[in-house]
Amino acid sequence: MEAAVPAGAVASAIDQDYALVGEGLTKVFGGFAAVKDVNLAVRRGSIHALIGPNGAGKTTCFNLLTKTLSPTKGRILLNGVDISRLRTAEVARRGLVRSFQISAIFPNLTVLENVRVALQASYGTGYHFWRSLRAVAPLNRRAEELLEQVGIVESRGTTAAELSYGKKRALEIATTLALEPEVMLLDEPTAGMGHEDVEPITELIRKVAVGRTVLLVEHNLSVVSNLCDRITVLQHGEVLAEGTYEQVSNDERVVEAYMGGVDE
Repeated sequence: MEAAVPAGAVASAIDQDYALVGEGLTKVFGGFAAVKDVNLAVRRGSIHALIGPNGAGKTTCFNLLTKTLSPTKGRILLNGVDISRLRTAEVARRGLVRSFQISAIFPNLTVLENVRVALQASYGTGYHFWRSLRAVAPLNRRAEELLEQVGIVESRGTTAAELSYGKKRALEIATTLALEPEVMLLDEPTAGMGHEDVEPITELIRKVAVGRTVLLVEHNLSVVSNLCDRITVLQHGEVLAEGTYEQVSNDERVVEAYMGGVDE
């Protein structure tokens, strides 16, 4: 079993091999430490999972890495640059973009319009809803390319609210890709899906991960085993184990943590 990343190793990990590094991450709410001295190094070009039983601190750690929360202690590095004090929008401009467990789409816009809004943000014209359709028409071709990439271009004229759950998640991935991320952070990408949607979304993530770095929080261990190169397991806000799926699934501490986990 390969050990979790120790504090001393994180500094040496800050090189071209790692796109995203969390060093000594701690988050305290009142007197409660939800995350305690977590070290995490996500290798460039890999798909890395953050897993753990309920109450393990996954969501808090993920929110620290995505800049939704600021760490009480520790730092976050993107391509070797400390982004700990930057705002979410500034981090997104540097190439780190997250998706959310609940689809963040505009339900009353069409599929194409949703992606076009994301492209407007990417090209510096976001939220200019008063612009004429002619002014934003040049973005349509790129929007259709992204919809083709995620396999829902045939739904371009459909209102987002009418999509199936799986297609809504595909649309969300398309809007994330519109921001041209170098590092994608996915929050429970298969949450709430039926079996028929899980495999297509898993394969979609594998496809869009080519040439990118992906960190995901995921409860579905079948997805994790089929998709991820490396896995970090949290328990009680601390790193319990790290390695390949085979390594962590055979770790007695991990088995015990999942069997005896408590609710958040």
